[in-house]
Amino acid sequence: MIVVMGQGSTEGQVNAVIKHLTDRGLKGNLSKGVERTVIGVIGPIAPELQNELEVMDGVSEVVRISKPYKLSSREFSAGDTVVTIGKAGVKIGGNNFVVFAGPCAVESEEQVLSTAKAVQAAGATVLRGGAFKPRTSPYSFRGMGEDGLKILATAREATGMPIITEVMSPSDVELVAKYTDVLQIGARNMQNYPLLDEAGKTRTPVMLKRSFSGTYEDLLLAAEYIMAGGNNQVILCERGIRTFETFTRNTMDINAIPAIQRLSHLPIVSDPSHGTGKWYLVTPLARASVAAGAHGLIIEVHPNPDTARSDGAQSLTFENFAELMRQVKAIQSALQGVVIG
Repeated sequence: MIVVMGQGSTEGQVNAVIKHLTDRGLKGNLSKGVERTVIGVIGPIAPELQNELEVMDGVSEVVRISKPYKLSSREFSAGDTVVTIGKAGVKIGGNNFVVFAGPCAVESEEQVLSTAKAVQAAGATVLRGGAFKPRTSPYSFRGMGEDGLKILATAREATGMPIITEVMSPSDVELVAKYTDVLQIGARNMQNYPLLDEAGKTRTPVMLKRSFSGTYEDLLLAAEYIMAGGNNQVILCERGIRTFETFTRNTMDINAIPAIQRLSHLPIVSDPSHGTGKWYLVTPLARASVAAGAHGLIIEVHPNPDTARSDGAQSLTFENFAELMRQVKAIQSALQGVVIG
């Protein structure tokens, strides 16, 4: 249920509605927009509550929501959520577009620093890199752990770029949050509910990736776990789904970008690296994602993809990434009101 306040409603009237909800053991989630103020009602709702709220001063209308996800639904917000990343204040969501770029896995300080400088020069604003890597095979390289986090922090200090890195275990959330500016929750962990709960306890932005077989509703319900914990700084990510096609690593679901924007107020980015698994398909799918309205891209870049310890086949060289950015900016120039941050 949401309570839509009328134009010109006062702070006292808004507070009176929230107090009314609190007195009935409910929580009121306040969202203030340019044109309207919305109060989302969270908790077990009695049948008579709607009538009680509709007659309160300042209330325009009370609307019941049938969707199982509440906080992440578009109805629950007065406008698009804009997430602020790191001390640099990089913004994503609304009209703000962000490119996250860097190696799949942290391998060395030299590798990360050279990549950070190259992607920054090409126009990326957030550095990605994995210190903890979930791998299909237990014998594959699984990351450098905290040493990798320290290397990422060194690159942030050298370039000023905020960093995003994956967290895999609830017990690692506090450690990873100490180093990173965005917690990435990967596709394999989209429904790891203890991990989502722990991420919700932080105030560090979270990028939540859609799982291989997750529906849009599954993704938004996973986001709900994080937001229900008090962390509203959630970025969604489409990274391809598993279908009967075997030529590509996954099938990139471009539909998800406009569909999620219709269902949710949260920003959504595209990951064409994992969505295709082939470096030569990354740029075309990045173009398509931008044209479809994605709020950002997350791209894997490596100094020498042939020697990468993880996902070399889908990683771009510095030159190829610079060309991707040139093409992306050309598409953005045709779109009105986009701010490249």
